[in-house]
Amino acid sequence: MNNKFLQFLGMVKRSGNLLEGYNRCEEVMSKKKIYLFIFSTEVSPKTKDKFVKYCKEQNIPYVDCFSKNELGFILGRTEINVLGVVDGNMAKKLLSLCDDIK
Repeated sequence: MNNKFLQFLGMVKRSGNLLEGYNRCEEVMSKKKIYLFIFSTEVSPKTKDKFVKYCKEQNIPYVDCFSKNELGFILGRTEINVLGVVDGNMAKKLLSLCDDIK
Protein backbone atom coordinates (compact mmCIF):
# COMPACT_ATOMS: atom_id res chain seq x y z
CA MET A 1 0.00 0.00 0.00
CA ASN A 2 1.40 3.32 -1.09
CA ASN A 3 -0.57 5.68 1.15
CA LYS A 4 1.49 7.11 4.04
CA PHE A 5 -1.61 7.80 6.16
CA LEU A 6 -2.69 4.17 6.02
CA GLN A 7 0.86 2.93 6.60
CA PHE A 8 1.17 5.10 9.70
CA LEU A 9 -2.28 3.95 10.84
CA GLY A 10 -0.92 0.40 10.84
CA MET A 11 1.93 1.57 13.06
CA VAL A 12 -0.55 3.23 15.44
CA LYS A 13 -2.35 -0.11 15.74
CA ARG A 14 0.86 -2.00 16.43
CA SER A 15 1.76 0.52 19.16
CA GLY A 16 -1.56 -0.20 20.94
CA ASN A 17 -2.91 3.35 20.52
CA LEU A 18 -5.83 2.56 18.22
CA LEU A 19 -9.41 1.79 19.22
CA GLU A 20 -11.19 -0.33 16.62
CA GLY A 21 -14.92 -0.29 16.07
CA TYR A 22 -18.01 1.57 17.20
CA ASN A 23 -18.44 -0.30 20.49
CA ARG A 24 -14.81 0.01 21.57
CA CYS A 25 -14.69 3.74 20.79
CA GLU A 26 -17.99 4.36 22.56
CA GLU A 27 -16.83 2.39 25.60
CA VAL A 28 -13.58 4.36 25.96
CA MET A 29 -14.96 7.86 25.20
CA SER A 30 -15.96 8.55 28.78
CA LYS A 31 -12.87 6.96 30.34
CA LYS A 32 -9.91 8.12 28.28
CA LYS A 33 -8.97 11.03 26.02
CA ILE A 34 -9.37 10.27 22.33
CA TYR A 35 -7.34 12.65 20.13
CA LEU A 36 -8.64 11.71 16.69
CA PHE A 37 -11.55 9.80 15.20
CA ILE A 38 -11.38 8.15 11.80
CA PHE A 39 -14.60 7.24 10.01
CA SER A 40 -14.97 5.30 6.79
CA THR A 41 -16.75 7.01 3.91
CA GLU A 42 -19.50 4.36 4.25
CA VAL A 43 -20.23 4.83 7.97
CA SER A 44 -23.95 5.16 8.67
CA PRO A 45 -25.29 8.72 9.03
CA LYS A 46 -26.63 7.96 12.52
CA THR A 47 -23.23 6.69 13.73
CA LYS A 48 -21.36 9.58 12.14
CA ASP A 49 -23.77 12.15 13.61
CA LYS A 50 -23.30 10.68 17.09
CA PHE A 51 -19.49 10.77 16.94
CA VAL A 52 -19.28 14.12 15.14
CA LYS A 53 -21.46 15.67 17.85
CA TYR A 54 -19.07 14.29 20.48
CA CYS A 55 -16.08 15.56 18.46
CA LYS A 56 -17.54 19.07 18.33
CA GLU A 57 -18.34 19.08 22.06
CA GLN A 58 -14.85 17.87 22.99
CA ASN A 59 -12.98 19.74 20.22
CA ILE A 60 -11.64 16.51 18.69
CA PRO A 61 -10.68 16.39 15.00
CA TYR A 62 -11.94 13.64 12.71
CA VAL A 63 -11.06 12.24 9.30
CA ASP A 64 -13.41 10.56 6.84
CA CYS A 65 -11.55 10.08 3.58
CA PHE A 66 -11.05 6.30 3.33
CA SER A 67 -13.39 3.41 2.58
CA LYS A 68 -14.18 0.75 5.18
CA ASN A 69 -12.26 -1.75 3.04
CA GLU A 70 -9.12 0.42 2.89
CA LEU A 71 -9.18 0.93 6.66
CA GLY A 72 -9.90 -2.73 7.29
CA PHE A 73 -7.18 -3.97 4.95
CA ILE A 74 -4.40 -2.03 6.66
CA LEU A 75 -5.59 -3.28 10.07
CA GLY A 76 -5.89 -6.93 9.06
CA ARG A 77 -9.69 -6.95 9.00
CA THR A 78 -12.27 -7.23 6.25
CA GLU A 79 -13.69 -3.78 6.94
CA ILE A 80 -14.02 -1.20 9.71
CA ASN A 81 -16.05 2.00 10.04
CA VAL A 82 -14.95 3.75 13.24
CA LEU A 83 -11.47 4.16 14.74
CA GLY A 84 -10.14 6.24 17.63
CA VAL A 85 -6.53 7.31 18.27
CA VAL A 86 -5.57 7.64 21.95
CA ASP A 87 -2.07 9.12 21.51
CA GLY A 88 -1.86 12.88 20.88
CA ASN A 89 1.38 12.86 18.89
CA MET A 90 0.25 10.02 16.64
CA ALA A 91 -3.05 11.83 16.06
CA LYS A 92 -1.18 14.99 14.98
CA LYS A 93 0.98 12.97 12.59
CA LEU A 94 -2.07 11.28 11.05
CA LEU A 95 -3.77 14.67 10.58
CA SER A 96 -0.68 16.07 8.85
CA LEU A 97 -0.51 13.02 6.57
CA CYS A 98 -4.22 13.38 5.79
CA ASP A 99 -3.67 17.05 4.87
CA ASP A 100 -0.93 15.94 2.47
CA ILE A 101 -3.40 13.76 0.53
CA LYS A 102 -6.12 16.38 0.18
